This record gives sequence, C-alpha cells and structure tokens, in this order.
Amino acid sequence: MATAHDGFLPISKQDMVDRGWYYCDFLLVTGDAYVDHPSFGTAVISRVLEDAGYRVAILSQPDFRSEADFLAMGRPRYAVLINGGNIDSMVAHYTAAKKRRHDDSYSPGGVGGRRPDRAVTVYAKLARRAFPDVPVYLGGLEASLRRFAHYDYWADRILPTILQDAGADGLMFGMGERSVLEIAANLRAGKRGAEVVRQVRGTAYLTRDKEDISFPAVWCPSLEEVLADKKQYAVSVKIQYDQQDHITGKAVVQPHGRRLLVQNPPALPLTTQEMDAVYGLPYQRTYHPSYEAEGGVPAIAEVQFSIIHNRGCFGGCNFCSLAFHQGRFISSRSHESVLAEARRIAQHPDFKGYIHDVGGPTANFRFPACDKQKEHGLCRDKRCLFPRACPNLKADHSDYLTLLRRLRAIPGVKKVFVRSGLRYDYMMADDNDEFFLELVRYHISGQLKVAPEHMSDNALYYMGKPSFDVYERFKRRYERINKKLGKKQYLVPYLMSSHPGAELSDAVHLAEYLHSIGYMPEQVQDFYPTPGTLSTAMYYSGIDPRTMKPVYVAKTPEDKAMQRALLQWRRPDKRALVIRALQKAGREDLIGYGKECLIRPRKGEQFAHLRARDTGSRPAPHGRDRKRSDSRPAKRKAGWAKPKKKR
Repeated sequence: MATAHDGFLPISKQDMVDRGWYYCDFLLVTGDAYVDHPSFGTAVISRVLEDAGYRVAILSQPDFRSEADFLAMGRPRYAVLINGGNIDSMVAHYTAAKKRRHDDSYSPGGVGGRRPDRAVTVYAKLARRAFPDVPVYLGGLEASLRRFAHYDYWADRILPTILQDAGADGLMFGMGERSVLEIAANLRAGKRGAEVVRQVRGTAYLTRDKEDISFPAVWCPSLEEVLADKKQYAVSVKIQYDQQDHITGKAVVQPHGRRLLVQNPPALPLTTQEMDAVYGLPYQRTYHPSYEAEGGVPAIAEVQFSIIHNRGCFGGCNFCSLAFHQGRFISSRSHESVLAEARRIAQHPDFKGYIHDVGGPTANFRFPACDKQKEHGLCRDKRCLFPRACPNLKADHSDYLTLLRRLRAIPGVKKVFVRSGLRYDYMMADDNDEFFLELVRYHISGQLKVAPEHMSDNALYYMGKPSFDVYERFKRRYERINKKLGKKQYLVPYLMSSHPGAELSDAVHLAEYLHSIGYMPEQVQDFYPTPGTLSTAMYYSGIDPRTMKPVYVAKTPEDKAMQRALLQWRRPDKRALVIRALQKAGREDLIGYGKECLIRPRKGEQFAHLRARDTGSRPAPHGRDRKRSDSRPAKRKAGWAKPKKKR
C-alpha cells in the first residue's frame, strides 16, 4: 500500500504496517532529523542495509526522557544502531566558549533542544532499558572520535571510551558500510557478544579476554595511566594515530580497569565500484515530509543539490578529525556515477540550474597522493603537504577538471560551484594553470574561500599547515589569473585564533599583516578542542604528540579572547581587549597615530598624549615566521577580500 511517505524508510509503527512489516531487523536511532540524502550518515547506512535485504526502521530524535519512543517501534530482530547525528552532539549544542546554542540546523525548523547532550550515550542507555536482550552498536562521528579514552572539553577531563559509558556491545568507526554489513551478517548467523565484531575491521569493543583479540596488536597507555599523567595521554594519542592506515595499521588495545578496549584495524576503503553502488541507492535527497509543517530541516539547503565525489583527506591538519575518522587515503567515484547523480538532480522540481558543490572533505583530491600509498599505505611520520609538498606527490587536477567540464555540459545545469575546501597548497604543487583558470572562470562567484588559518609559521607548524609563503604565492597567482580573465574576484580566508602553539605575539603578527593589506575578517574561529584530534591532545596535555615536546596553550578565557580580538581590532567592542593584548605583548608601539598602528588613542587615555610623529615608526611585519621583519612591506592591492571603503 503506498503512503504519503512512500520512498522513505519507516519512521513509525504505522509506516511499518503499511509496508506489511510486523517487525524490523534494525532500529536505527539518530540525533538528527531524518534526511534521506547521501550527505547524512543515517541515510547511507540505512540504504546500504536495505539494499542487502534487511528491514530498517528510523527512530529520529526520540524523546530522551523515557524509552517510550523506542518501544513504540517494536523490538528489532537483530540490533539497535545508534548515532548522534552528522556532528558531535556537544558541538551541536555549544560554542567554543561553551555557550549554549539556540539553533540546530539538523533539527526541524532549526530549533535546538531536540537531542540530549552526549546523545549517543543517552540513546544507548534508553535502548538497553527498552530491549535488554538486543545488541546495541554505535556509529557516526560522535562514537567514532570517542572510541578511546579521550579528553572532553566540556567536562574538562579525560573520559573513558564511549563504549563504557554507553554500555554498548561495540562501535563502528570511520565510514561504516563494510563494518555494518559484516556485523549484520554475523548477527543473522547467530553470533553473539564479542564474536560479532572481533574479526570485523573498523570496529571497537570491550572484552575481558585477551583471546578475543583477533588481529596483531599494539598496546597504548591505559585509562588509568592517561588519567594520572598528561604525557601518557599524548603518548596514547600518537600510538592511536599511527595505526589508522588500512594497510599498515594494527589493532590498538587500551586497558580500562579489568577490561580491554580493542580497536580493530580500520576498514578497507570502498573501491570506486562500491562507492558508485552506495551513491546510486534510491535516496529521496530531502528531509522526511513529516517535518514540512515545522519549516523543514535547514541543513538540507547547502547539500540538496551538491555531489560528493571523494572520501578521505591526505592534508592531515592537526585540528581536523578526518584523519582519525575517514582516514588519509583517497577514494573516489567514477565520472559516470557522478554524472548520473547530476542528471537526477537536474530532474528535481526544485532545481534551479545550480549544482552547489562537487566535492568532499577536500574538493580537489581525486586519487591517492602517490602510487606508493596504494600498496604500502600512508607514511606514518610524514605528511603529503606538510611542511611542504612531498617530492612523491602527484599533483594533477586533470581528472577533476574533466569531471567538472562534463557536469557543466549536462542539459539544465547552468553553473557548477566548487564550495568544499580546496587545498591551495595542492594547487600550488600543480604547475599547470588549466584547472586554476577554469575554477576562476566557471566555478566560483565573486569570491573563493580558502583556509590559510594563520600567517605565523610558528602557529602554522602546530596546526600542521604549510608555510604562509605558500599562501602568498597562491594569492598572487589567483590575482594574476583573475586579471587575465578580466574578473574582479576576492579571496575570503578562514582564520583561527588560540590554536595550541599560537602565542599572543603570533596574533599580533597576524593583526599587523591584516592591517597592512586593509582587511579585517568579519568572523574568526576560536580553536575548538573536539575529541579525537592531535590539536586537542596538545590543548589538554601541553605536549605535541608528534615530538613529545612542550607546547604553549592559551587556555584562560582572557588569553583566548585577546587573541581573537586582535584579529578584529577595528571593532569598538574589542577595543579594550586589543589594548590589553598589545600591552601584554609589549607592543604599545601599535597604539598611536601612525599608519601602522592598530589603535588610535582617545582623549583621556594614557596614550592620548602621543603625537603622530611619536608613533607608528615601527614597520608592519611581512615575514614568514615569528621573527619581526626590519623592512616595510611593499605596497600592493588589498589581498584577501574586498576592502572596505575608506571614510
């Protein structure tokens, strides 16, 4: 019997009955609203299971005060699968300053409060109460990044593996298509307990028996050791990161009291054919119709007419969770698969001719960084683009360019945008201007967003980003190409303050540079210590896990606020903070009337007696590291974005 929700998976008992179901095999619980689009993990996992012949029901944002919503769907035959949503529930709820957010783009109407804090743990406990004898497995970003003992920024302490708090039977980390199908097959075969997951790559579980460890393993410091010693926490994170390659990675064991947390090696990446099959499943590409009355789900806006063509990122930024979740190995779809999706998009009644993005974690990666990675895995203690491009890197945009050209030629497509992160350092490693020219000509509109994050090489080192010199050369190349094409388009940078290793002097250095080019960012991202990143380990331990050397960390609210304020020095509400920061940094020379000064004194202030000839004599720096330059920067056009008109 067809229903109003035909095409979506069941979200209620009535939907199941309408399909002729009197039970489901899996109950998939999520902290997001139900959006059946391949940008949402819930949609992908549910469709993969459905394609394999399993009955899947979706329980979206259940009432977290009781197990009633779980019971309403009936007991699943095999397991309850739980994720917190597309992002960690704590990140969804709190800013970097730990202030509560009022909105939630993954909830109906964009209204916050529809999911609990630590959603995965809360849902797992409710599932246990509802179905004591049914296995519970965790997945998604929140579980994946909390699979080991981890620093939790919101509690400001080390927490054990999420498996311990949630009381779940196991979890899937990374991209879960292979793992969930193996778990489903084992459950269908009647396996129970650790037997279900112990030989499944891309999973983690707790056990009391060393005999349950099925893969060659390395051991990392225990929960008790990392609680007692921050250095041991840094050691544990380094060991965990070293084993995240699908070719060379071993199982990682971390004792938790009398139990052992076992992380099996990462799952093998999907082949091109397998990715094509996953993205060719019958997604409805929108939110469930039941949310229409509440205004829909805002998160669909940016992705509804976007296409994912790759997975993984060999960029390896220390503040990014991708290396610990999707991994650094690049997998990609075929041109035919991407084109078929674009043609389906072009037939959508709401499509206006604009494909919003053709990307992924990093838009311009189509293949592994070098041929060696396909056989031998990724280098353990080296990065492909940091501190500079590896000599073995194959920087080639020709395949991606061909794909974009073919997409532009589809009838009904007016423009194809590239809005995912572009690695400008990878573009600079490619001497051929062909891709750069067509990117500027066809695939951006007025501005190009990139992520230099900082301009101090000291800060960039701890971020795992290349020298600022690479960005400067990219900017000049961008300006040259725009001039060649007769266009006037701008660069909009993502900048980050207070990253571990970044000192107050680095923030002053960046502010001077921004001032010298006539640009002040409207938004600045304060470093956010989220679970599972190297930068978060630095923040908590004060140690760089890569070198085991001490690292400066701006932790107090005032220190963080001063770094942030320096990057927005013109804002009246930041004035007092900027003055305090300059005084603390010993840079009162930047308070005065000279053109290099950030702050002009006001009547009654201690600096008001200064005259123009007394200040501003110190030149603005333009060096590529923390050392101050002794020469004035050459005059040039305003750099990153459209300059404000002078008053």
